[in-house]
Amino acid sequence: MTATAPPARIAGRRPGPNLIAGAVLVGLVVIIAVLSFAWTPHDPTFVDGAARLRPLLDPAYPLGTDKFGRDVFSQLLVGARTTLFVGIVAVGVAALLGTPVGIAAGMTDRWPGELLMRVNDVIFAFPALLLAIMFGAVFGPSTLTAMIAIGIATLPAFARVARGQTLQVMRTEYVLAARAAGRRGPAIAVRHVLPNIASMIIVQASVSFAIAILAEAALSFLGFGTPPPTPSWGRMLSEGQELLFSEPRLTLIPGLAIAVAVLGFNLLGDGLRDWLDPRLEEVR
Repeated sequence: MTATAPPARIAGRRPGPNLIAGAVLVGLVVIIAVLSFAWTPHDPTFVDGAARLRPLLDPAYPLGTDKFGRDVFSQLLVGARTTLFVGIVAVGVAALLGTPVGIAAGMTDRWPGELLMRVNDVIFAFPALLLAIMFGAVFGPSTLTAMIAIGIATLPAFARVARGQTLQVMRTEYVLAARAAGRRGPAIAVRHVLPNIASMIIVQASVSFAIAILAEAALSFLGFGTPPPTPSWGRMLSEGQELLFSEPRLTLIPGLAIAVAVLGFNLLGDGLRDWLDPRLEEVR
């Protein structure tokens, strides 16, 4: 017996306002990032001393320039690409590693499963930003360091969600029937457990993506993230803080971009949870 009930239940549902708003905001960020591969008004790394601190709505620079004469709009476009790239890889690593750990912990006997989760708790005890700074200090600031650090920091969340959902699935009648028929653990995990917990993993991935965006921005702000000259929203904040009172746009523009991206992924996660959770069907 395959687990096809959850998709059937959501087929007739309408997406809620959170899901729609989140999808629009996330789509905007994705469009900006994709656009940067094909077009930018200027080279975002080109330093032009004669064009320093151009104001907003300048004919050649719509969002002005920074203290080095670099185009802020071009940096914003390429910075979206960097942010999404780090988030996709970091969340992908966390999901690919954390989900099997959670499923294994939920399907094994009591003490092996508890041992796995206690190791998971040890990792979870380290603050994500502190862990990322430690990686940056040891291995040096780089995009790869940021991806690995953020991935490890978000791994425990996936393991916890996967284990909790797996424990529920393992009590269902079709899993008991599969066990009675002699089906082995790996087959049960792939055919019955994973399809039933996939929706919650997707929701967790959306929420973790927002956390990854904040973490990447914080690392770049502190100098442990994406190194120059590659544009990054966090480093744009760091460079703009020196001129916070004279040129607040240099801080407000990347700050607003980070806020929109984080809000979009958080709304998307909330909307997906409401849409995919079969327990909300009767409430709706």
